[in-house]
Amino acid sequence: MRDYAIDLFDRWTQLWNGDYALADEIMAPAFTLRYAQPGAAAYDSIRDRAAFVDAIDTFRKERPGLVFSTQGTPVVEMDDTRTGIIARPYGAQVIDSAGTVVRDISGTDILRAENGQIVEVWSVSGGLEGRSFYA
Repeated sequence: MRDYAIDLFDRWTQLWNGDYALADEIMAPAFTLRYAQPGAAAYDSIRDRAAFVDAIDTFRKERPGLVFSTQGTPVVEMDDTRTGIIARPYGAQVIDSAGTVVRDISGTDILRAENGQIVEVWSVSGGLEGRSFYA
């Protein structure tokens, strides 16, 4: 199940990079988001896939050139029913039109899954004013 959990986190990252079709695949029909970073309180009230995709799309449009990636070592506790958690650091880079990184920050997401779909997310970072923990 470790490989499944890591793949789930990778797909979560792809969703945040604009692959919105993944929402129906990886997100449960109803879920809870808990975002502990500046300016992210609106995510706490989102409970369905369509609203979440709209929020991610708006977020991305406000931050052109934003690219998320996985970082660090994942922590996985998942059983054979694909129920459990994966916690992993992530990186977010803001890249300008010339391909230069103008901002590099890190955070950590904890995904709780039931039957292979995400039912709860805890996300922590310093927002765009945060710092990078992984070079």
